[in-house]
Amino acid sequence: MLTTTILYIILAGIAALLAAFFHYFIKGKGSAKRNVLFGFLRFVTFFGVLLLLINPQFKQVSYDVEKPKLVLAVDNSSSIAALGQSENVQQLLSDINTHDELQDRFQIDRYTFGTELNASDTLSFDEKQTNIAKALSSLEEVYKDKTAPIVLITDGNQTFGRNYQYTSTTFPNEVFPVILGDTLVYSDLRLQQLNVNKYAYLNNKFPIEAIVTYQGQEAVNSQFRLSAGNTVLYRKNVSFSKEKTSEVIQIELPATRVGVQTLQASITPLPEEQNKENNSKYFAIEVIDEKTNIAIVSSMKHPDIGALKKSLESNKQRSVTIVSPSKALADINQYQLLVVFQPDFSFSSFFTALDKEKKNALIIAGTKTSWNLLNRAELGFTHDLTGQVEDVQPIWNINYNSFITEDIGFDGFPPLRSSFGDIKFSIPFDVLLYKKIGSVETQKPLLTTFQKDEQKYALLLGEDLWRWRAQTFLDTRSFESFDAFLGKITQYLASNKRKQRLDISYESFYYGNAEVKVSAQYFDRNYIFDNRGTLRIVMKSKATQQTQVVPMLLRNNYYQADLSSMPAGDYDFTVQVVGEELSRSGSFSILAFDVEKQFLNADVTKLQQLATNTSGNYYFAYQKDQMINDLLTDQRYTPIQKRTENVVPLIDWKWLLAIIALSLASEWFLRKYNGLI
Repeated sequence: MLTTTILYIILAGIAALLAAFFHYFIKGKGSAKRNVLFGFLRFVTFFGVLLLLINPQFKQVSYDVEKPKLVLAVDNSSSIAALGQSENVQQLLSDINTHDELQDRFQIDRYTFGTELNASDTLSFDEKQTNIAKALSSLEEVYKDKTAPIVLITDGNQTFGRNYQYTSTTFPNEVFPVILGDTLVYSDLRLQQLNVNKYAYLNNKFPIEAIVTYQGQEAVNSQFRLSAGNTVLYRKNVSFSKEKTSEVIQIELPATRVGVQTLQASITPLPEEQNKENNSKYFAIEVIDEKTNIAIVSSMKHPDIGALKKSLESNKQRSVTIVSPSKALADINQYQLLVVFQPDFSFSSFFTALDKEKKNALIIAGTKTSWNLLNRAELGFTHDLTGQVEDVQPIWNINYNSFITEDIGFDGFPPLRSSFGDIKFSIPFDVLLYKKIGSVETQKPLLTTFQKDEQKYALLLGEDLWRWRAQTFLDTRSFESFDAFLGKITQYLASNKRKQRLDISYESFYYGNAEVKVSAQYFDRNYIFDNRGTLRIVMKSKATQQTQVVPMLLRNNYYQADLSSMPAGDYDFTVQVVGEELSRSGSFSILAFDVEKQFLNADVTKLQQLATNTSGNYYFAYQKDQMINDLLTDQRYTPIQKRTENVVPLIDWKWLLAIIALSLASEWFLRKYNGLI
């Protein structure tokens, strides 16, 4: 407390004492004993009020003991049950949860993981895939500034994602893997990998590459087969030994009919094999009778053009050619869609032909675009001519309804370079992305779609799109989400079918370890998205003829049903709008494949390396007592006493107000009782 504040309090006490003395000892009448009591009450009242006016501040000190956190991350994938380790996991967790010294030493946080990390201790061992790297990355975000050793209870078998063995080198927390599963090496033949395109074209041959591996000491013989139902399409005898542990088999098969063909690749198991689940894999090929030809029309070189070509050709149904405006003009009827990149005056005749042939187009305008030309092309919009450039970031429009879209992380994308100025539309348009300029979110369109008579257009008002694709890879370690986003725009533009009130989106086949989702958009009679509808999907198994009704849930601008729990098989389905005679039907296949059952042993090597990289230690399930003892004796994990000092003003002390009120009330009551009022 400051010296001046103490001086003010002393002066307040003197002033309150003088006031009480003046009222009851100089001017006061009656009994001296009563005056002393009344004077004391008056002094308390005056002194309390003056203290509130001075409002001194006091330091309030508290001490807390902060325990280090102990993070339990448990593998909840089906491979744990397949390796017979579920009981060991339950027993290990029970021993940790009931260990008194651990409870006293640590604050224990519990998680499970499979595809995602979940803050839960409920175990079902039914997750279809395992991503250990993502689980560790999520834990790093939560505990990067905290003392928090991580006990990772897993078999170490990861089915997708980055290699956690190498991504752990900069991990800030110590990881203590508890290794589940058998470490003995058995003889095992495995169909390690199948490389096959998802699509093939009618009357062409489609390639299949199979990689077969062998783990064992003895020389063995087996047979590789490729079959469709009961028909064997290809077979080959293979031999392996201690020295020859793998073989790559390459096959080409003819695509003779349109539609989805389900095939099975298998390697005949050895008599002594422990795990026969990894000896075969189902896969599917969708045979289509034509490819979507797309032309990227440009008179300049730009990194966006390469990024667009790579992105569009990630779907094998699309073929992309980069052409000049004159070449596109000559061959315009060969393409189902034209991507017009930064049109300049060399495009003068191009837009006339585009309108004449009723071709759909994606127009990308940037800093080199001739807005004079575009404004005169009568496409349904005009843009201000300023000659200036601005940086703009995207804002996803949740209410966009021309087709189903999802936010792929637009708010974290780097800015595009765009021509400064406003754009005005003379026809109806639908904004997919708005502009964000600096920190200001605007209602100015960045990416729009619109329809002029029978032609569909999309207009992107920015260049450096390659930065978005690169950012997607940095965020997700994959280009998939960006490519899918651009693919949806392409699919919308390449289709000339008339818009329907109920539109469905689904894949022809799904793998058993992936999500199975069917999406739908429902529009009112004015073709405006209607979020008040009740949609359901009626599933029917082709094999058993059994039906199942699943409600479709509203997801932003579309409805969706998650059918991941459906068993493998062929299904017909109908999406219905309850209360209306409106429905759409389709069919798909779910291929039987459980990637979690492909493993025979724990991946000890990677888990040992993970422990080394993070300055932790590794244990096997039977070494749980040693692990607990090491955690308790490790001096890195000692409780910390924290001193917290708060400065509290006296005005926050409610008891002082109560004392003032009590002294006033007591003085008034006693004076009234003694007839002095």
